[in-house]
Amino acid sequence: MPRVRKADYTIGVVGVGRMGANIARHLQDDGFPVTVIYDAHAPLAKKLARQLKTTAAKSLADVTAQADFIITVVTDDAAMKNIFATRGDSLLVGAKGKTFINCATIAPATHIEVEKRAAKVKARSLEGCMASSITQAREGTLYLMCGGRKPVFDRCRPILDSMSVSLRYIGTAGKAAQVKALVNMVMNINTAGLAEGLGLGKALGLDLNVLMEVFSQTGANSRVLETDGEDMVARDHECYFSAAHAAKDSGIALKVAASKKLSLPLARASKSQFDKMIAIGKGELDKSGVAELTFPGRSGGAGKKKAKKRG
Repeated sequence: MPRVRKADYTIGVVGVGRMGANIARHLQDDGFPVTVIYDAHAPLAKKLARQLKTTAAKSLADVTAQADFIITVVTDDAAMKNIFATRGDSLLVGAKGKTFINCATIAPATHIEVEKRAAKVKARSLEGCMASSITQAREGTLYLMCGGRKPVFDRCRPILDSMSVSLRYIGTAGKAAQVKALVNMVMNINTAGLAEGLGLGKALGLDLNVLMEVFSQTGANSRVLETDGEDMVARDHECYFSAAHAAKDSGIALKVAASKKLSLPLARASKSQFDKMIAIGKGELDKSGVAELTFPGRSGGAGKKKAKKRG
C-alpha cells in the first residue's frame, strides 16, 4: 500500500463551532492542510482562520473551490440542506470530483438526500457520525461511524483515521445516522434516569458519593455515570454536549421510530426533560444540567466550573 501524503488532502471545514473548530485544529496539527473554513457566523470563522493561518471563505462555493475534501459540522437538517442547496450559493457549486464528509447529527433521510444531490454534480458524500465530544475532536480520538458508498469511505480513510481512535463503516447512506440516533437516544435516557436516581438519593439524605460507587458496581452502572455523575452533584454543567442537542437528537430517534410505527415511551419522557430545560432558558447547559430539574431545592443554572475534561 502506497504511503499516504497528507499534503495531498486539502481540507475545508464548514461549521466551526465547538466540534468543527477542534476537528480543524487537530487535522492541521496532524499535517493535513486545512486550506479554508466557513461558518454562517463570519466572525467565528475569521477568528479561527487567524489561529490556523488559513482562509475564511466568504461563500460556500469558495470552500468547494479551495479544498478537495470538505468536512461539514452544522446544527440541524435545515442547515444541512441549505449548505447543499440546489440553487444559489452552495457547496455543490463546482463540486465535480470533490468529497464531502458530513459529521452533523441529522436525520438519516437528510444524509441520503445529500448523497443524491452530490452525485448529481459528480461529487461524493460520506456521513461521519461522531459519538464523542469536544476533547476527542481536538485530540483526534473520536468514535466515528460512517455511512455511504464503501469506495468513498476508503478514499477518505486517511482523514478519518486521523480524526478517530475507533472507526466503523456501518453501511449505505443513512445507516450510520440511524445508529447515531439510537446511541444518543439511549444516552439521553440514561442521563435523565441518572439525574432522577441521584436527585432521589439527595432527597433521602444519602451520601451521593457512596451512592455513585454502589451504582458503579451494580446494574445501575453506565458510561453516563462516569461522565456526568460528579457534575450533577457538583452542579458543574460546563457544556460538552448541550441539553438542546440532546432534545434534538432524541427527536430524530423518535421520528425514525414513528416511521416504523414503534412507540418509545422512555425516549419521549427523556426528551420532554431536555425540552423543559430549553423552555426555562437552560438549553445551552451540558446535558448533565437535567439534574437541575430533579435535585430537591434547585431552581436551574450552572454551578462552579472544574478544570477536568470529560473523557
